[in-house]
Amino acid sequence: APAQVADGKERTQISSPESVNLNKPQEPTSDLCLSADVPGSVMEEAQELPLCSCRMETPKSREILTLADRKCMATESVDGQLTRCQGAILKHEMMRPSNSVQLLVLCEDHRNGMVKHQCCPGCGFFCRAGTFMECQPDLSISHRFHRACASVLKGQSFCPHCGEEAGKAKEVTIAKADTTSTVPPVPALAGRADSSLSARSAHGLDTAAVPGSSRSPTTLVGLGTTVPPPVLQGPPRETLESILVALDTEKPKKLRFHPKQLYLSAKQGELKKVLLMLVDGIDPNFKMDSQNKRTPLHAAAEGGYKDICHMLVQAGANLDMCDEDQRTPLMEACENNYMETVQYLLRAGASDVEGFTCLHLAAKSGHYNIVEHLLSTGLININCQDDGGWTAMIWATEYKHVDQVNLLLCKGADISIRDKEENICLHWAAFSGSVEIAELLLNARCDLQAVNIHGDSPLHIAARENRLECVTLFLTRGADVFLKNREGETPPDCCSHNSKAWAALQANTRERDDKNTRLSRVEEKVLQSDVALGQESVPLPCVNSVDSEPHPDDYKYIPENCVTSPMNIDRNITHLQYCVCKEDCSTSICMCGQLSLRCWYDKRGCLLPEFCREEPPLIFECNHACSCWRTCKNRVVQNGIRTRLQVFRTSKKGWGVRAVQDIPQGTFVCEYVGEIISEAEAEMRQNDTYLFSLDDKDLYCIDARFYGNISRFLNHMCEPNLFACRVFTKHQDLRFPHIAFFASENIKAGEELGFNYGDHFWEVKSKLFSCDCGSSKCKYSSAAMASLQADSTPEELTAPFFVHLA
Repeated sequence: APAQVADGKERTQISSPESVNLNKPQEPTSDLCLSADVPGSVMEEAQELPLCSCRMETPKSREILTLADRKCMATESVDGQLTRCQGAILKHEMMRPSNSVQLLVLCEDHRNGMVKHQCCPGCGFFCRAGTFMECQPDLSISHRFHRACASVLKGQSFCPHCGEEAGKAKEVTIAKADTTSTVPPVPALAGRADSSLSARSAHGLDTAAVPGSSRSPTTLVGLGTTVPPPVLQGPPRETLESILVALDTEKPKKLRFHPKQLYLSAKQGELKKVLLMLVDGIDPNFKMDSQNKRTPLHAAAEGGYKDICHMLVQAGANLDMCDEDQRTPLMEACENNYMETVQYLLRAGASDVEGFTCLHLAAKSGHYNIVEHLLSTGLININCQDDGGWTAMIWATEYKHVDQVNLLLCKGADISIRDKEENICLHWAAFSGSVEIAELLLNARCDLQAVNIHGDSPLHIAARENRLECVTLFLTRGADVFLKNREGETPPDCCSHNSKAWAALQANTRERDDKNTRLSRVEEKVLQSDVALGQESVPLPCVNSVDSEPHPDDYKYIPENCVTSPMNIDRNITHLQYCVCKEDCSTSICMCGQLSLRCWYDKRGCLLPEFCREEPPLIFECNHACSCWRTCKNRVVQNGIRTRLQVFRTSKKGWGVRAVQDIPQGTFVCEYVGEIISEAEAEMRQNDTYLFSLDDKDLYCIDARFYGNISRFLNHMCEPNLFACRVFTKHQDLRFPHIAFFASENIKAGEELGFNYGDHFWEVKSKLFSCDCGSSKCKYSSAAMASLQADSTPEELTAPFFVHLA
């Protein structure tokens, strides 16, 4: 909940067992450590011995100079007797041995003594005569302090200058001070020994013992420390207090720390120093100009210091501050794989930026757990694109992080998104040479034939980068080795002629040439130049190189379904649902596409890779009631056969159909055309070989025995390369769909085409003949059927049979 803090602003505090109020002034201790006596304090873990500030200078203050009357403020302590120096001031910058005592202006002699660590950090009095402790961490260095002013941490005493164990210090007595004073000594505090005086100094002098003062110690608001009044007769109490407040207001951030130190300490994970600086009023949103204007929160997140991040956020750090590279603290934590810091920043309210996001960074860096967590929040768009059009999938692909690609695929990442040069992720798999990722993408139906703005296919990229494994994979999956890019280059033209990729491409080219040669020999025995007699957009020749059988002429070729008895098909144009698109139906608002769940055709007229072949949805193409162009992308089946096919004589199966050109996956090949008849009519016909059911109830079917097109010659395949789906074009009577065949895989020129007639067909027909598809997985070959020994009845052999939509 918003909490009102000392500066009058509201800040939201994040619930955390580590929460502390950084705006509350802290009680000082003799060793400058935050109290370890407070239960549950975060400072217990951060507590450490301080170093003295004997060698530090603080900017000069007009008020302090006025207060001191431009005389040295040093006080000598000799066995409980205090003596004030009051030597002339030459340099106005202030000094003090620690921040638990007041700031002093000093003469040159005492300035040199301060630098030589001759001033006790606990009480602020110089130890230059009398009895005191001396620590010598080095032969050339002496640290002086009073025994009662030693720093105490967990019951053990340490030198308040350097932190060495106080047990190593020795007690020394100097009879004569290092400097002489002409000022009469200040009377000793009655009844007070030096040790008790020093102990009081550690918590601020007992002002009742100071002549002319009865006020309690004054607390500097911004610094959160208690500063004792000076030990001297001086101006009225109100003037002293106003000077201290004015000093705090004047330059609160330059009294001890520079704002740059907060950034450096956050970067180095120095929690104690960060807290001291935040209490001291350092701005948590300070930007380092030399570090691309990064903030301390950037530095802490980059190092994975969750506790420091929490302290900075509590002090008002901006979670979404961007540096000059538009990077946020959350992005730093994601890139460096600090899961706890990422989780904390997200809980604290950090948000992502547009363009290059945390998800992109984690995907690029291969941090699987970070990617998984970001997606689990539901706040991240898995398909977001950066300024180059790249998605997390593209970044993970380029940097060959297979596990992340698998994760993104499982989470529904779109593999068809193109970057600014129209590359899809398969292009990047080819570029990086990751055959594992390329295979994953192809299995997910990524478009192998996709080309970028340069006309390069993934095979072009793999060839140019000499990625042999990717080249081999793409060739086995049907990549076009003859495809030319905008420079007129085929994939073999893109690679060095002495590379392994070039050798593989040449071998594939020779194999294709051999197939084309064999195909050309078959075409030399042309029985009929076009079985369609010009009724299709492309000629459909009939050839025979097996025997002397003439071309089949026991049927009439028709390009569209016909009826020989009244069928009552609803062709009323007013009953059609139609779209009002003005152009090519490329948007999602097309009504015809919505009837089909979405428009399933791409700009080439092929089915999209995600189209379900096992349970194909109904496809509603645009019709003559629509407002769109006749050439819109949602008109494919109604345009008829556009693929070059050929009727040929097989060695065992009679006539068949094969491709004369390469056919990409998802391409419309042909429609099953014939005579539409009812079930009653089908039962009266003796030959049921050409029946294809129009629905699951067998109410109507297509019989291509007497009337049909080239599809009547398609043979059965146990591993088919075609599949059928129901399509509506000129009418939307659901009883009479068109049966359209599409390529289920990439088909090479010369390959036979076929579809699966279904198990029910062979349950009946296997009694009469066996399957000769030649597949290694064939279930109905003569050898396979001999082992089944299936029973049959006369009814099964005489009942009409329908081929069903798979």
